[in-house]
Amino acid sequence: MNKIAYFECPTGIAGDMCIGALIHAGVPLEYLIEKLNLLGISADYQLRTELVHRNTQQATKFYVDLVAESAPKPDPAIDPSETESPTFDRRHHQHHHGDEHSHSHGEVDPEISHTHHRHLPKIEQIILSANLPPRVEAWSLEVFRKLAEAEAAVHGIPPNQVHFHEVGATDAIVDIVGTCLGLDWLDIDEVYFSAMPTGGGTVKAAHGRLVVPTPAVMRLWEMHRVPIYSNGIDRELCTPTGTAIACTLAEGFGPPPPMQIQAIGLGAGSRLLEIPNILRLWIGEKEEGSSATDCVTDVTDGRKRKEGKRKREEGSGSSATDCVTDVRKREEGRGKREVFNQFPMPDAPCPMPNSQETIVVLETQIDDLNPQAIGYVFDALLAVGALDVFTQPIVMKKSRLGVLLTVICHPETHDACEAVIFCETTTLGIRRSTEHRTILHREIQKVLTKYGEVQIKVARTGQIITNVQPEYEDCAEIARLHNLSWREVHRLALQIWYDRK
Repeated sequence: MNKIAYFECPTGIAGDMCIGALIHAGVPLEYLIEKLNLLGISADYQLRTELVHRNTQQATKFYVDLVAESAPKPDPAIDPSETESPTFDRRHHQHHHGDEHSHSHGEVDPEISHTHHRHLPKIEQIILSANLPPRVEAWSLEVFRKLAEAEAAVHGIPPNQVHFHEVGATDAIVDIVGTCLGLDWLDIDEVYFSAMPTGGGTVKAAHGRLVVPTPAVMRLWEMHRVPIYSNGIDRELCTPTGTAIACTLAEGFGPPPPMQIQAIGLGAGSRLLEIPNILRLWIGEKEEGSSATDCVTDVTDGRKRKEGKRKREEGSGSSATDCVTDVRKREEGRGKREVFNQFPMPDAPCPMPNSQETIVVLETQIDDLNPQAIGYVFDALLAVGALDVFTQPIVMKKSRLGVLLTVICHPETHDACEAVIFCETTTLGIRRSTEHRTILHREIQKVLTKYGEVQIKVARTGQIITNVQPEYEDCAEIARLHNLSWREVHRLALQIWYDRK
């Protein structure tokens, strides 16, 4: 059995919420404290948890009380949640802006010292010197590197030159390493995340205000093709630390994979929001042979994970270097992954041969729109998360020719799709219906032709392959680049795929 962790993020994600959910699911706080003490920075902070209520639901709030900080004084005029650690990643949200310091993204800002920094190499040294479990060390290093890469891309500097304000870096180290420790303690094999809410508004920074989503978060979403949507809440919902954790550890983003749930962990955010400000962690198991995602991954990834798990169980002493290499290879295999259209379905025996999910179907009839706009509408709808978009020619009242525009989407993205339709077409109304659809599991594999790499979409019913198709865009790109026919590239990719089976 493979053990799965699925993070459901209706109000976003932050490092402290991840740890709160892990502790609520059974990870001992004492274990985290013991292992985090190995980092040699325990004099900078104290850890504690508290059971709190968010919209009447009980959850675990995790606190990193920084010794150098003075706690903000309660203000009876402020939402009670504002007197807790601001926003999500507490006082500093690790937007490490080149020559600037990190900055608080809460409504209450402590004084920010401009004298102490930790660059990425220093943080890597802290982690490497701590004698952490191999997977924890590898994961933690990769999360920080992705965080630094995103900030470096925002500011046009090398990742090694990104610096972390000392207090903010302490917070981030605890959140990132603590999350990795918790997942390792639970012996998680695969980690998945839901689509991410964008949030809105602005947040305070040391050198002004930033628009939400903040630049580093946007860059991480772009780099890892993370599916996003708006839930209508104008707050910072996804912090850079939480987003980097998700982008590094995720096997995929979208609906939960098939599993038998064993435990639920609820991690509380700081603010009181319109919906419960809780990150929900689902812990479950699935059969070894089943596949849980439609993400593009190296087809050898599952075998590598199982081999690594077998070695750990046998006490073979796998090194952190081995784990780092495995993480990097896994990330290289995700370069072009498709993250939103997840159609989870187990390969192992199960009551149903295929998977079912709930979808929303949007329809509208249009007879007065410039036909040139239809193509733009298609692109805009797919960009906000539509699963499929198509039109049909129809004859409307007064015998006018028109089109029936149909959009298929997940329930969490129907508001965004409706907004695009109203904005980009002349329609005055949209019909909405909820449907159930049966889907085959599909996965992306890769073949290497003499002209370049082509991704192959493989559909299955249980363990039986029912359809194999090379990706159109890959074939088209190679055909244009080498002056070949698209059909020839398509045929060659299929031939290579079948020959290796």
